[in-house]
Amino acid sequence: MEKSRPLWDNPVQFVFACISYAVGLGNVWRFPYLCQMYGGGGFLIPYFIMLIVEGMPLLYMELAVGQRMRQGSIGAWKIISPYLCGVGVASVVVSFFLSMYYNVINAWAFWYLFHSFQDPLPWATCPLNSNRTGYEEECEKTSSTQYFWYRQTLNISPSLEVSGAVQWEQALCLTLAWLVVYLCILRGTESTGKVVYVTASLPYCVLIIYLIRGLTLHGAVNGLIYMFTPKLEQLSNPKTWISAATQIFFSLGLGFGSLIAFASYNEPSNNCERHAIIVSLINSATSIFASIVTFSIYGFKATFNYESCINKVILLLLNAFDLEEGSLTADNLNEMKDYLMATHPQEYAQLLPQLKNCSLEAELDTAVQGTGLAFIVYSEAIKNMEVSQLYSVLYFVMLLMLGIGSMLGNTAAILTPLTDSKVIATRFPKEVISGVVCFINCIIGLIFTMEAGNYWFDIFNDYAATLSLLLIVLVETIAVCYIYGLRRFEKDLHTMIGRKLNWYWKVMWAFASPLLIISLFIFYLTDYILTGTLQYQAWDGTQVKQLFIYLFILIPSRIQPSFLKCPLKAAGIDAYVRAEPSH
Repeated sequence: MEKSRPLWDNPVQFVFACISYAVGLGNVWRFPYLCQMYGGGGFLIPYFIMLIVEGMPLLYMELAVGQRMRQGSIGAWKIISPYLCGVGVASVVVSFFLSMYYNVINAWAFWYLFHSFQDPLPWATCPLNSNRTGYEEECEKTSSTQYFWYRQTLNISPSLEVSGAVQWEQALCLTLAWLVVYLCILRGTESTGKVVYVTASLPYCVLIIYLIRGLTLHGAVNGLIYMFTPKLEQLSNPKTWISAATQIFFSLGLGFGSLIAFASYNEPSNNCERHAIIVSLINSATSIFASIVTFSIYGFKATFNYESCINKVILLLLNAFDLEEGSLTADNLNEMKDYLMATHPQEYAQLLPQLKNCSLEAELDTAVQGTGLAFIVYSEAIKNMEVSQLYSVLYFVMLLMLGIGSMLGNTAAILTPLTDSKVIATRFPKEVISGVVCFINCIIGLIFTMEAGNYWFDIFNDYAATLSLLLIVLVETIAVCYIYGLRRFEKDLHTMIGRKLNWYWKVMWAFASPLLIISLFIFYLTDYILTGTLQYQAWDGTQVKQLFIYLFILIPSRIQPSFLKCPLKAAGIDAYVRAEPSH
C-alpha cells in the first residue's frame, strides 16, 4: 500500500503546502491585534518563547507522526494504539466544523473583490435614501465602511433570534468559494501541490506591495512607532503569555489533522525536522511582517481620522465665532480654545457638546481584530488611497489566497482519512468523495449567509474548537511519549532522518509542551466558568450601535465542540465596532 500512496512532487512542494495552510488570516488580523493589546514590541518576547516551547516541538511531532505512519489522522493514531482512534475522529470532526464556517470568509472576500472594480468604491460614500434627498440614516450615523459591511454585505439582523432569509448574493459567493476549493483538491496532492505554489507565495507579493505603499502613506510612522514601542509592564500580565501561547498554537494549525495528512504524502526519508523549523519560523516571521504592514495602515487611518477631527473642530469654531480664516490651526487649537472659553464663556459652553476631543493616541488605541479589521478598517484605509480600486483588488485577492490555502489544509484533514479507508476508497473515486464533502459543507454553510449568519459565525469561531483542539493535542503528546513510547518514536525518527533525536525535542514533548497545554486548557475552562452567561455582539441598525446579547454555552467534557442553547435577553451597551476574538 505504501508504494501506491500519492506523494508530493518534491520536498519544496510539501513545505509550500504547510506554509499555505499555517500562514492564514490569523497572521493578518489576529497577531497585530495582540501586539496592540499586550505591549507592542514587548509582546514578541513571550511570543518567541512560546514558539520554542510549544510551536516548533508540536509541529515537528505531528509531521513526524504523519510521515512515519503514512496515514491520515484516524489511521495514524489507530496504528499507535487502537484505543486512540477517537483522537483522529475528533480531529476530523473539528476540521469539519471549521470548514463549515471558515469558507464564508472567502465568500465575503469574493463579494468585496467583485465590488472593488467600481469607481468610486461602493463603501467610499454613503448611498442615497429612497427619496434621493439625502443619505441613508443608518449610514450617516455610523460610517460608509461599516454600513457596507453590516447592511449591504451581511444585511445583519438585530439578534440571533431573528434568523432572517438567506442572502442570495452571499449564497452565490459561498457556492463559488466551495467550487474553487473543490477544483483545488479534485485530484488530491496532484492538484493541491500545484495550487499551493500560488496560495503560499502570492500573499507575500501583495504584502510587499502594501508595505511599500504603506510606508509612503501620511502618518504611517505613527503606527510603526506605536507597534515597536515596547510596554514591558505587560509581561507581568498572565493574559499576555496566554495570548502568545494561544496564537502560536492556533496559527500553526495544530490538532486539526491537516499537518498529519500533508506529512503522510512525504517520502519516508524526508527531513521533517528541518521542515518543521522552517515552517514555524516562516509563520512567525510572516506575522511580524504582516503587523508592520497593518500598523502602517493603522497609522495612516488614525492620522487621517485625527486630522479630519481637528479640521471639523476648526471649521466649527471659525463659523461659530466668525474668526478670520487661517487664524486657527492645529498647532494653536488648544490655546485658542482656552482664549475663546475665557472671552466668550456662554457661547463656548453652548458649543462645547459639539466639540470632539481629538486624540491621535486614542485613534491608535482603538483595538480591532477579525472581520472588523479585514473588512472595515482595511477597506476604510483603502478608500482614502490613490488608485483605491487597485489596492482593493490586491488586498482581497490576498485574503482569498490566505483563506483558500487554509481551506486546502482543512479539507485534507477530512478527505485523507476517508480516502485511506478501504471501504470508502474502493467504492467511490476520489473526485466523488471530495465533491460530497464540499457539497455537504456548502449546504450547511448557507446558515452563515442568513441575516443572523454573522452571529453564528462569531459563535462558531469563538467556541467551536478551542477546548477540543487543546485536548486533542494533549492526548497526542501523551500518546507519542507514554503510550507509543518516546524511545520507540526516537528510533523511528532516527530511521527516517538518519540522526539521533536532540534532547531539546525530547524534553519539550515529554514535559514542557504537555504542561503548557494543560495550563491553557485550565485557563480556558476556568474562564468559561467564571464568565458565567456568555455574550455575543449584535448590531442594532435602528440605533446604530452594538448590543451584547446573552447566551448559554454548554461545555462538554468529551472531545467535541461546544453546543449552543437559545439566546436570552439583551443588554444594550453603546460600543465602538470591534470584532470578537478570532482563532
